[in-house]
Amino acid sequence: MKNSILIVAVTALFVFTSCKEKAADSVSDTNVTAAADRDSKAGEYPVMTFAEKEYDFGELAQGTAVEHIFKFTNTGKSNLVIVDAKSSCGCTVPTFTDKPVAPGESGELLVKFNGSGKNQVSKTVTITANTEAGKETLLIKAFVQAKDGAPAGLKVAPASK
Repeated sequence: MKNSILIVAVTALFVFTSCKEKAADSVSDTNVTAAADRDSKAGEYPVMTFAEKEYDFGELAQGTAVEHIFKFTNTGKSNLVIVDAKSSCGCTVPTFTDKPVAPGESGELLVKFNGSGKNQVSKTVTITANTEAGKETLLIKAFVQAKDGAPAGLKVAPASK
């Protein structure tokens, strides 16, 4: 037992004394400069500034396909990269550019809605991007009328005599 404690102690002493290099000596000035530059830009995020974040298609006949282009500008200080865009249901399909949008440049996001649903319909489109929040939200609305022209769900009661 004493021998094993002695062996562990000697091994620990050997390990600690063999590392005589100073860690500060292995750091180069170029690495320090690059790290300082990177850290100074850490808070610089792209910003998606939309011309409008909500669009109302108005009244639609059920099954009528419509689309709208949401325009935005990158008002931030670094390139904007859209990773994904998803809608709250399958009746709404967003498409976006997969190219980075440089600061000051503009981009577009096309949203297609197939006119499904009844009465007042609201759908959200969530954009995942490298902005500070990480997600941006758009809203589309429409009043979808039944195919016969009357609003869905509106029933006329027979006249009483």
